[in-house]
Amino acid sequence: MRDSLVTSAVPPLQLSSIDIAMDAPESRSSLRGDPPASPASETPSLDAASSPPQTLRSRRCPPFSCGLPFSVEPVLFLSMFSLALQMPLCTQYLWDRISADLGYNGTRGGGCTNHTGPPDPLQKEVETLTAHWSLYINLGGFAVGLFSVTLLGPWSDRVGRRPVLIFPSLGMALQAGVYLLVMYLQLPVAWFLLGRLLSGLSGDFSAVLAGCFAYVADTSDRRSRTFRVAVLEACLGVAGMLASIVGGQWRRAQGYINPFWLVLATNLATALYAYLFVAESVAPDKEARLFSTEHYKAVYRLYRSPGEQGRRAKLWLYAVSLFVVVTVHFGAKDLYVLYELSSPLCWGSALIGYGSAAEHLTYLSSLASLRALQVCLEDTWVAIIGLVSNIAGLVVISLANTMALMFTGYGVRFLAMATTPVLRSKLSKLVDVSEQGALFASVACVESLCSLVSTGFFNSLYPATLHIMKGLPFLVGAWLLVIPAAIIGAVRCREVDHDYHLFSGGS
Repeated sequence: MRDSLVTSAVPPLQLSSIDIAMDAPESRSSLRGDPPASPASETPSLDAASSPPQTLRSRRCPPFSCGLPFSVEPVLFLSMFSLALQMPLCTQYLWDRISADLGYNGTRGGGCTNHTGPPDPLQKEVETLTAHWSLYINLGGFAVGLFSVTLLGPWSDRVGRRPVLIFPSLGMALQAGVYLLVMYLQLPVAWFLLGRLLSGLSGDFSAVLAGCFAYVADTSDRRSRTFRVAVLEACLGVAGMLASIVGGQWRRAQGYINPFWLVLATNLATALYAYLFVAESVAPDKEARLFSTEHYKAVYRLYRSPGEQGRRAKLWLYAVSLFVVVTVHFGAKDLYVLYELSSPLCWGSALIGYGSAAEHLTYLSSLASLRALQVCLEDTWVAIIGLVSNIAGLVVISLANTMALMFTGYGVRFLAMATTPVLRSKLSKLVDVSEQGALFASVACVESLCSLVSTGFFNSLYPATLHIMKGLPFLVGAWLLVIPAAIIGAVRCREVDHDYHLFSGGS
C-alpha cells in the first residue's frame, strides 16, 4: 500500500459586488471565526504581504450538513482504507491465479530458510509474471491518472471540490466491481488492468487526495493550516494500519471475494458521505468546462510565473523536497517486511504485524508532536526536526540485528511524518486561493511518481547491496533526506535575511 502524496498569471476571477464586499479583511475573518483585526493590524505583516490575496469561498450546503461541522477527513480515511485493503490483496490474488494457471502449487520461498537446491523455474516464472502484471496495472493507472488528475484539480477551482471527491470514489468503486467480476467469473487477470484504467480515468485516489487537501486549504487560515493538513496525514496512517490488520486476517479466513465487497461498499460510502454531508468550499462557476486545455495551462503557469520574493523558486524547491521525502518513505516502507523476514531478525507474521502497527503509529505521534512543537517553534524548524528524527530512525534500522533494536528504530522515527504536512502547508501558502486545486493536483501527481521511483530504486538497491551491507538502502535513504533538510533550512535563512534587509531599509 501507499500510504500514501503537490498564480498571479492566472486570469482574475470575475467577482460580484457581494464578493468584493466580502473580500474585506473584516468579512474574511468573521467568516472563518477569526477575531476582528485591530486598527494597528491593518498594516500587513511580512508574512501576509508575501502571500497572495484571498477571495471569497462560499459554502453551499449539501442535503444534511447545514449547521454541522462535517469536513473531508472521513472522505480521505475511507478512501485510504479501501485502497490499503485492496492493493496487497490484488497482488496476492495475481500470485494465486497465475500459480493456478501455470500449475504451480508451492509457496513463496524466502524468510530464513536456506534452499540448497537449484531455484524452482516454475516459481521464478510465477514471480516474474506477477511482478510484470503488477507493473502494468500500476503504470496504466499512473499514466491515465496523470492526465485526469491535472484536469480535475484545476477544474475543482472553478466548479467546487465536491465533484472531485465524489467522481473518483465512484471510479474506485467501479474498479472494485470489475475485480469482483474477475474473481466470480475467473476472467483473465488482464481484466484487472481494465478496472485500474477506469479508476484512473475518474482521477483515482490521487484526485481524492488533491481534493481533500485543497478543501482544507480553502477552509483554514494560515495559522491553523499546517495542523489541519497533519490531521489529514494522520487519517492516512490510521486507515492504512486498520486495513493491514483487517485485510490479511480476513483473506486467510474467507478468501478474496468478501474483502473486495468491503472495498466496493467503502468507496460507495465515501461518495455518499461527500454528497450528503460535505459543504462546498468554492463558489461554483456554472460556465466552467471540464474538457479544456486551460486546466493544464493553470498547472503550467503555477510553476512558471515568478511572483514575489522568489515564489516560483520556492514552489520548485519545496516540491523537490516533498518528492525526496515521500520517495524515501515509500522506498523504506517497501523494504521493512523483507528486512524483518530474513536473517538475522527472522520475524514471524505476528512480529511483522506489530512492526507495521509501530510504523503506522508514527502518523499519530507526529501529529501530537507537531501540535506541541508549534507552540514554541516555527513550522520550518518542526519540519527539520522531523527530518532529523527520520534520519536517526533509518540509521538505527539499518544496523538492527535484534528485535529490540528494530523497534528502537521505529520509536526514534516518532516525528518522521511531521515534515510532509509542513511542506504541503508551505506550498499551499505560496499560491492564490483560486489555485489550490491545481497545486494539490500537481502534488498528487508528484506523489504517484514517488511511488514508481521508490519501487524501482530501492527494490533494485536492496538485492544489489546484500553482500555489502543488508541495511545499506536505509542508510542511502537517510543521506537523501539531508537534501530536503538543507533546502528547507536555506529557504528559511533567505527569508530571514530578506526580512532583515527590508526592515533595515525601512528604518
